Amino acid sequence: MTGWLEGDVALVTGGGSGIGRAVALRFLREGAAGVAVFGRDLDRLRTVAEAAGHDASRLLPVPGDVRSVDDLQEAVATTVARFGRLDVLVPNAGIWDFNRSISGTTPQEISAIYDELFDINVKGYLLTVSVAWPELVKTRGSIVMTLSNAAFYPAGGGPVYTAAKHAARGLVTQLAYELAPKVRVNGVAIGGLRTDLRGPASAGLAGRSIEQSFARREGTGPNMWLPLHDASTDPDDSTGPYVLLASRREAGVITGAVLNADGGIGVRGFATAAGGDDL
Repeated sequence: MTGWLEGDVALVTGGGSGIGRAVALRFLREGAAGVAVFGRDLDRLRTVAEAAGHDASRLLPVPGDVRSVDDLQEAVATTVARFGRLDVLVPNAGIWDFNRSISGTTPQEISAIYDELFDINVKGYLLTVSVAWPELVKTRGSIVMTLSNAAFYPAGGGPVYTAAKHAARGLVTQLAYELAPKVRVNGVAIGGLRTDLRGPASAGLAGRSIEQSFARREGTGPNMWLPLHDASTDPDDSTGPYVLLASRREAGVITGAVLNADGGIGVRGFATAAGGDDL
């Protein structure tokens, strides 16, 4: 039986770790002819190729920064030169603000966090699509953006991160409109996953990961606020929605949609769920 992405070629930004890495490897297992992983750390990208095992020949590490038009153009050109086409684009690179609240930061800190985080999480997505859409038009391909529960609900981050994810949700809607009918554009709103997602260097958080935050609350039951209490925080278990939305066969009629894959956070807010009774 063939995979859902048989013969397709994908480019995943932020592909060196976390959900980007997991999606890249899953795409290979679904039969993708090639997957390029783009990120700032070449050594980390190479570990993804190592993890691909016998599929490593179909995995292309491409170093660069999503804030650089030149780097992104080179990534698209390199992907097409290597694999001959581009079918699926996954804008995914991002950082988190570690729930820095408006009352817990100074105006100067907010300004610095905003500039860095929006440059990566919003401008980075927009630039990625800007350089890649002509190739996607040729293949009638698709874009699957990584969003977050913070694109819909509070407490998935501080005001800067939440605003950025709402902005990315707007990009899904606008770009789906602009690129129809040639290119489908959708998003996956994931929940909190155990990854190496870092914070803004401007806030001194570049060396801290979201995984460390999970570890600190290990004894309190990290999933107690989820209606799906045993929902996995392993990024490998959140790759299915990306495969679905990328598949022409299974999602050919879907564009402008955001699939919530967050363990049901929106069913009951964080506060209610944390204090709710088990059924």
